[in-house]
Formats: sequence, C-alpha cells, structure tokens
Amino acid sequence: MTDPRQPIAWRHVAYLLLSLTMVAAPHVFYLRWWTIALVSALIAWRAYLGYARLALPSRWLLILVALGATLGVFISYRTIFGRDAGVALLVVMLGLKFLETRTLRDATLLIFLGYFLVITNFLRDQTIPTGFYMLACTLVITATMISLHYARAEPAFRVQLRMAGVLLAQSVPLMLVLFLLFPRVPGPLWGMPQDTFAGTSGLSDTMTPGSLSKLTLSDAVAFRVKFESSLPRRRHLYWRGPVMWDFDGRTWSVARFFYNTPLPKTEGEAVSYEVTLEPHNRRWMFALDIPGKVPPLAFISGDFQIYANQPVKNRVRYDMLSYLNASYGVSENRFALRRALNLPAGTNPRALELARSLREKHADDLPLVEAVLRMFRDQNFFYTLEPPLLGDHPVDEFLFKTRAGFCEHFASAFAVLMRGAGIPARIVTGYQGGDMNEFGNYLIVRQAEAHAWVEIWLRDRGWVRVDPTSVVSPLRVDSGISAAVPATDPLPFMVRGDIEWLRRLRLSWDFMANSWNQWVLGYTPERQRWLLGSVGIDNATWQKLTAILFFLAGVIVATLTALALRQLRRRVRDPVNAAYLRFCDKLRRKGLSRDPTEGPVDYARRVEGSRPDLKPAVAAITRLYVALRYGTERGTEALMDLQRRVRQFSA
Repeated sequence: MTDPRQPIAWRHVAYLLLSLTMVAAPHVFYLRWWTIALVSALIAWRAYLGYARLALPSRWLLILVALGATLGVFISYRTIFGRDAGVALLVVMLGLKFLETRTLRDATLLIFLGYFLVITNFLRDQTIPTGFYMLACTLVITATMISLHYARAEPAFRVQLRMAGVLLAQSVPLMLVLFLLFPRVPGPLWGMPQDTFAGTSGLSDTMTPGSLSKLTLSDAVAFRVKFESSLPRRRHLYWRGPVMWDFDGRTWSVARFFYNTPLPKTEGEAVSYEVTLEPHNRRWMFALDIPGKVPPLAFISGDFQIYANQPVKNRVRYDMLSYLNASYGVSENRFALRRALNLPAGTNPRALELARSLREKHADDLPLVEAVLRMFRDQNFFYTLEPPLLGDHPVDEFLFKTRAGFCEHFASAFAVLMRGAGIPARIVTGYQGGDMNEFGNYLIVRQAEAHAWVEIWLRDRGWVRVDPTSVVSPLRVDSGISAAVPATDPLPFMVRGDIEWLRRLRLSWDFMANSWNQWVLGYTPERQRWLLGSVGIDNATWQKLTAILFFLAGVIVATLTALALRQLRRRVRDPVNAAYLRFCDKLRRKGLSRDPTEGPVDYARRVEGSRPDLKPAVAAITRLYVALRYGTERGTEALMDLQRRVRQFSA
C-alpha cells in the first residue's frame, strides 16, 4: 500500500504530463491565446522543476496566479459560468494544480480532474472520432493512476496500459446497463442550454442574388430522412422552409406575421417519414411540400412554415406526414393576398413594364404564367453557380442583360413578373432532392441542395407551386444539382461524386455517424420506452427502471467478482517462485529432483556436481532467484531476466 503523502517520482510527473496534455489538447482550438500560453507555461514550469529536482513555487504565488487567471476569464467571456468560460477556467486550474502537485494524493486528485475534463470535450463535439480519442485519453489516465499505486517493482508503462484496458473492458457491461436503463430526461445527451449550438448555418430569413448559390459550396448535412415506404420521385422532393413575402427591390425576406390556417385538402396517399434535423440555430423545421401534421413542440404558420418553439440548437428527430398533391389557400386571407402583390416603387422598371405588357396580351392568369415560363425556356437563359454580379435593379439586369443565374435569380424574377401582372406570388426557400444512402436506406439532404421556387395564387385553385428553374434546367429537379451545372462549376465532392469508391466510403461513414446519432446521442425517453417495450417491459416508470438497473448492476458486479476471485485462486502466489518451480521441474524430468528440505543453494551445488555442463546456467538462475526471493532486488528487469533464463534452460 502506497502512502498518499509520499512524494511523486519524475516518471509520475511525465505520465501526468502525457495524460493531461492529451485530454486538454482538443480545447486548444477554442481557448483564448493567453489561456493557452499561461497553461503551457505552467506545465513547462512543473516539468522543469520535476526534472531538475527543484522546489515547487510557494502557495501564495499560485493563489495570485489563480486570481489573475479567474479575472482574465471573466474579462474575456464576461462570465465565469457556461461552457466556454467554465472549460477555460477548468483548464487553467488544472495547470495550476499540476504545478503544485507534490504527493501521490495531489496526483490522484489531478487524475480525477482529468477524468472530468474528458467529459467537457463532449460539450463541443459528440462525433465518433471524438469518442475514440476520449477513450484513448481515459486509457492513458487510468494507466497513470495505476502507476501511482505501486509500492515497489513498478512494471513498464505498456504493462500498465494493458491493465487499464482490462479494467475498462470489465466496465463495459455495467456501462451498457446504465446507458440503456438509467431514466432518461428530455433534451440532448450532451449540452448546455445557452451554448449547445454547434451546427452549420444554412438557410436564412432573407434571400438576395447569390445567397443560395453560396450554400452549394458546402456539403454539410442539413437533415436526413427515412421513409416508411418507397422513396417519392425526385421531382416531388421539395423540402419546404422559409417563405418570403416582402421584397425591397433586391432582397426578399420572411413575413413577420403569423395566422392560423386549416389543414390542406388532400388528394392521394400521404407520405410518412422521419426527419433528423441538424442544428442550425433557427426555428424553422423542414417537411415535404405540403406538410399534413405538426411535430411536437412546434407550430405551423398560415404559409405552412413549420416553426419550432425554440431555435434548433441540438439535433432534432421528428415524425412527419405530407401530401404531395395537396391544394390549399383557396380562401386565402385578403390581407395576405394584398401583401403578396406589393412591389417597391422605383425599382426594376423594365421588369414591371414587361409584366404589364404580358397582362395586356393575356387576360387569364394561366396563359400569362405559361408565357413567362416559355420566355425562360426559349430565350437562352442559363443556369449556373457563378452568376454575374447585379447592380441596383437586379431583376432588370438579370432578365435583359446577364440571363445567367442560380435558382434565386429565376425565382425572384418570376415572382416580380407575377406581382407586376397582378398575380399574388411569394418565394419559398428550402431544399430540393437529396442523396440516397443505400447502406442505411435513408435520404441525405445537404446544404448544397438549397433551392428556391415560387408559389402563385390562382382563383379556385389557391396557392400553386411553380419552379421556373425546372424550365431552364430540368436536370436540376429530375437528376440533382450535380447533373444540372457545368463540370467547371465548383461543387463539393459529396455532391458531385465523381469517384464512386470514395463516394461509397463517405456514404458508409455517414451511415455509421447517423447510427451513432440515432442510437447514442439520440437515445431519448421515447426511444428508451420503445426499446424496453420490445423486450416486454411496458409502462417503464422511473421506479421500475431503477429497480431493474440495480438488479442487473448487482448481477454484473457479482459475476465480475466471482471471475476475479477464480482467476486469483488459479494464479501462482509469487511470479519469482513460479519461475523457480518451472526450473526445478525441468531438472526433475532429468532425474535431478529437489528434496523438499533442500535449499536453493544446496540444490544448485548438488546439480552442478552431477551435471558440470549445467553449472553456468544453474548458478545464474539460482543467484537471480535468491536475490529476488530473499535479497534486496525488486526490479522488473531482474524478474524478466529470471523468467527468460528459465524459459531457455534445457537439461
């Protein structure tokens, strides 16, 4: 048993330095520069003092540094609470504790702080690579803790790593039971309410020329969808998001009003599916056009935008129902229709003049719509991710000069022409299409598939979707964006997918990441109830879960204890004695048995007299055995030398 007041050796300082550096390294990307410099200086200072065997600094100096660091954290983050400030303060205090570590008790406390710091890494990233890296950190920290509890004959660090691996493996059954049965609480597995957002920004509540085309440069996942039945045709995969009503001549923006609306009249079969939405720090949720239900903790607006009650700062999974052939808005609010006709004065005059001339030629709405779509199709309009820059009258310049644009250019120009001709119009932004992952049979919708289309209001029909981009580039809707744009336009690899084997590798990795998200990070109370119900445990209250948890935990602990005791009984009490007994057994098989009352030295003399050829080997083994068994030799190298000589000995 080691004395907790015993000073730690230099090797223990090195082990602590390795383990704590590993666990703190991922935070370097998020800490302030002065924090990194301070902690690095503290760690280097302690390493130098331990190597040179110099006295550690006084406690008063450490207190002053701690107060200064706390003040620095408060100034940098305007608080000492929360994820960022809390982690920064913890890393600084870890460096200070390392600097004052003198005894084994201090080192043990530092290791416990290291375990806690492992948890803080999951507040920022919960991916599979992070999990494996933190497992490696835990393995090194545990090996360091094992090294502190050797009173003598401490084995090599690789042996301690192997022992730590065995301990962690033994904890896996208990860990699984705790994970599966511990009563869950609503919300994310990891995170803090005020700063859990770590997602990639996607669609905005405004749309200007070029805003959506920038999203095509990102292959970040917006959401994943798993359909209960067959996948609808790609041309039906319009994922409804923010709806733009207001236009200032250049920028479209989301309306700041909400009103209730009845569910749409439906035709045909409903499509059921499950959406796993990545965090985007906005309130909108996505569904196939047009949604037929509202997810929990959400509501639907009059223009069929689905809004979460709070910004989506964590991954959200919800079941949805949609109707691909729904009609809605026949009795639309007259104030909404008036808003859908507003155009700013003095902007895009040529476009408005074109709209008026079209109205003069076509008294009915449908022929006018067909005329505009025919213009887009026949007059050499071009679909591209790199459209020219537009000036003060972007719609005019696009229609009569550049004629090259992305979906927002076509949608904006079409909506302005409709409004100018007296047809209410609004722009819907969202995503179109998706990439099927055959490994998990689910659809991946990426930021690169961001899209904009138009809804116009027709008497007796209500709101009707019109996608002018599909007229200019039918491949965009039928085959996806990679087939619609030229090969010279920039697209992320996962969207372009030119190298098939690499694409399949990325899809298989996405399948593993999605499974991790669904079953580990997304192990919600609902999923826990489903899992328990599938094994016959219905109405699982927290009292019932606690009783089952304690029972299974007791069974696991009892089983592991019984296995450990059984292994202990089988194990030879002393490895030194075990090696010597193997040596004696080899001599016994050659007729040189040892008498039970015969000491090792006398036995060696008798063997040497009978077999002079064995004298060097017998003398060396006996000398090592006596030194290890009765002398002052305690080194691991001497024991390994004895075992090696016995193994090589042949009579």
